[in-house]
Amino acid sequence: MGVSVRNIKGIGEKTEKLLKRLHIETVEDLVHHYPRCYMAYPEPIFVNEVKTGVRCSIFAEIASPVHLKAAGRLKLCTCLVADESGQIFLRWFNMPYLRNTLKQGQKYVFTGTPVYKNGRVMLEQPEYCTEAKYREMMETFQPVYPLTAGLSNKILRKAQAAAFEMYRAEEFLPENVQKYYSLLDEDRALREIHFPTGSETLIEARRRIIFDEFFRFFSALELLQEKEHKTLNHYVITMGDEVKEFIASLPYALTGAQKETLEDIRRDMAGTSAMNRLIQGDVGSGKTIVAMTALYAVVKNGYQGALMAPTEVLALQHYESFRKMLEPRGVRVGLLIGSQKAAEKRKSKQLCESGEVDIVIGTHAIIQEDVLFKNLALTVTDEQHRFGVKQRDALMHKGMEPHVLVMSATPIPRTLAMILYRDLDISVMNELPASRLPIKNCVVKQNARPAAWNFIQKQVALGRQAYVICPMIEESETLDVENVTSYAGMLAQALSPSIRVEALNGKMSPAEKNEIMEQFSEGNIQVLVSTTVVEVGIDVPNATVMIIENAERFGLAQLHQLRGRVGRGKEQSYCIFISGSEQQEALERLSVVGKSNDGFHIANEDLKLRGPGEFFGTRQSGTMNFALGDIYENADILKTAAEAVDFLKKSGYNFRKIHQYSLEEDLNYARNL
Repeated sequence: MGVSVRNIKGIGEKTEKLLKRLHIETVEDLVHHYPRCYMAYPEPIFVNEVKTGVRCSIFAEIASPVHLKAAGRLKLCTCLVADESGQIFLRWFNMPYLRNTLKQGQKYVFTGTPVYKNGRVMLEQPEYCTEAKYREMMETFQPVYPLTAGLSNKILRKAQAAAFEMYRAEEFLPENVQKYYSLLDEDRALREIHFPTGSETLIEARRRIIFDEFFRFFSALELLQEKEHKTLNHYVITMGDEVKEFIASLPYALTGAQKETLEDIRRDMAGTSAMNRLIQGDVGSGKTIVAMTALYAVVKNGYQGALMAPTEVLALQHYESFRKMLEPRGVRVGLLIGSQKAAEKRKSKQLCESGEVDIVIGTHAIIQEDVLFKNLALTVTDEQHRFGVKQRDALMHKGMEPHVLVMSATPIPRTLAMILYRDLDISVMNELPASRLPIKNCVVKQNARPAAWNFIQKQVALGRQAYVICPMIEESETLDVENVTSYAGMLAQALSPSIRVEALNGKMSPAEKNEIMEQFSEGNIQVLVSTTVVEVGIDVPNATVMIIENAERFGLAQLHQLRGRVGRGKEQSYCIFISGSEQQEALERLSVVGKSNDGFHIANEDLKLRGPGEFFGTRQSGTMNFALGDIYENADILKTAAEAVDFLKKSGYNFRKIHQYSLEEDLNYARNL
């Protein structure tokens, strides 16, 4: 289990409980809890030089009393500060003690990122310190850690310092690998990550830790392949005349990529080994109809199929679509989701076990222990990265080694996909159906927001719907909720009273989220203001506009995923990326998604833009959650780690040495693609 964090000097019961929320229970867990970024402190500037979206420091005097007031569930501390060039408004959330700490007439250096709100530029949640202390801080990089409510960055930094007084990492990499790739030893790299002595050494330390993550991943894959050899095909499936007639009856012609993917599936299911295939398809490329065709073929060969979706809304949409297209052909489609009444669930399970239903579509409910199949031959997992390893394995084990098809809309450059998915057969679908109109995009600054809202008003007047996406605020779940809620309130006031605007956020219960998504799907809500929870699981062809606020805070791949929620119907769709940063670099980066709707092109461009040495930038989201490694930003390290594993494999190296303390955990992680 390892040494408990309670053994670390200064950590008591309260801090131990807070650390447990971050899955930190041992000293080793703590030292591998890495900073999410580093704060460099710039030379202070004058108040009249600040720019919205550009982090800065100002040396200023508190020019007004510090006021404390309640704003809903929040407590706001506010004041004005000034220097010889002008004054600026400051406010802090849920820090009421500042009213007694900060006094009018005192001078501090205030550091933060200016924002434009309520008709003025302000600093929210700025750090503050004396000028002398600030001059000291300018000489160092300050690590900023992922936190939880009640746990400060200062406490965590002290805990790390105490942890390293009693911890020393044991080198696990073979010496020849470490020397060949000029890698720091692991213990030094860990210490530099937490207590950097300079930018160059910090880059090398990160390179070593990221190499380790990728190396462990690929070496676990090798063990996984040893453990899970290709299984025999127990269900030989052919795609006969009925399947060909089904394809011919579709109201549109399949794209070349869809035809090639179906041919891959046909060969797999008719071959000697069970299929284990990933469909990597760009948003809107038509993965669902390919999966439907494969499931139809399975049914026509006398077997059952199952499709698992990440949300009830998406499962219901699949269910209605499958029923509409397959029930006239004699296919019995069943539904199994958590919100069904007990009697409905019992009936669905009975039909599934008896074989009276051919295709079962559901959410996690489909993998409960009491859900049994008569002769399950194919499992399909939609948006596979949204499920844990155990959930997908549970679905697969509902049958006797059935064919497995997983689908993902996460665009990964082909060269990286060949490395990452080396244990899977891959089909890439990078064409859109001819009937789909390309989404029209534009990248704008914050001053264009009124025009964007006016555009929503005009689209709604034409009978359309719209999304507005607000970014998550990592430091505070409460701020995230308030951000979306307050934005929805502002938008509702700005638009016509007849337009219904609703907010959706990750803090809501599944039932609340489903209710709002269903209301939006049915057209009862015209504008949905949301966090990224809509990235997967809602398909509304009538939605033609998406506005993404503070678009510079997202990875390009995630922006492309979000944009995929519009452009799903026959009408022209639009995506407006609003940058909260005035920096030219941010605008140029956003122009990549502004100029292209091709997810694979965007992924490749992002790879070029975000070089391996860039560690202060925006991280991608939704793809391979390594602690530090990013398959786009660190593509060169990814390739060298794969190369090192291949070299050691050829030399007969025993990878179990590397995973002796966590073999099952690492194997599970390797499965979790």
